[in-house]
Amino acid sequence: MEQQEIDAYIQRAKQKYGKEPLGIDIKIDGEFVELTYDFGSQPFHRIRRITGYLVGSLERFNDGKRAEEHDRVKHSI
Repeated sequence: MEQQEIDAYIQRAKQKYGKEPLGIDIKIDGEFVELTYDFGSQPFHRIRRITGYLVGSLERFNDGKRAEEHDRVKHSI
């Protein structure tokens, strides 16, 4: 495979995913090419159910939802 074609696959990953991959596995089967991108480890974001909504953080809540979250009763085990 030519370097120009490999560079095109890297450019495709940048456009599609918004970042450059750390590595690419390229498998060629006749005229078909299978690409597997390696972007490294992804950060884990905690999701909680608060006031009936699945949220990762409270920053997008309006004043009413923030007050509802503040006033809720937290149960202990």
